[in-house]
Amino acid sequence: MPSQASDTLELIHSGGPFPYPQDGTVFQNREGILPDESTGYYHEYTVKTPGSPDRGARRLIGGGATTDPAHLYYTADHYASFCEVDEES
Repeated sequence: MPSQASDTLELIHSGGPFPYPQDGTVFQNREGILPDESTGYYHEYTVKTPGSPDRGARRLIGGGATTDPAHLYYTADHYASFCEVDEES
């Protein structure tokens, strides 16, 4: 993950404030790549992309509690693929 993801993780754990209004909103998992969960389980957060004029393609997706997600996933390609994040390592 890029170094900017650490900043986003800190914001998630502290409950914000987030730089974009879309941060913290429900992620629908329309792509069906993440494990199937009920609506409202996943929330998305922007990982800043230096030099990007907009939100860019990088996101963290948290599953479960909004400030202490049980599962965390990173995508660098706007939901085309994900890797699970292990915060312990």
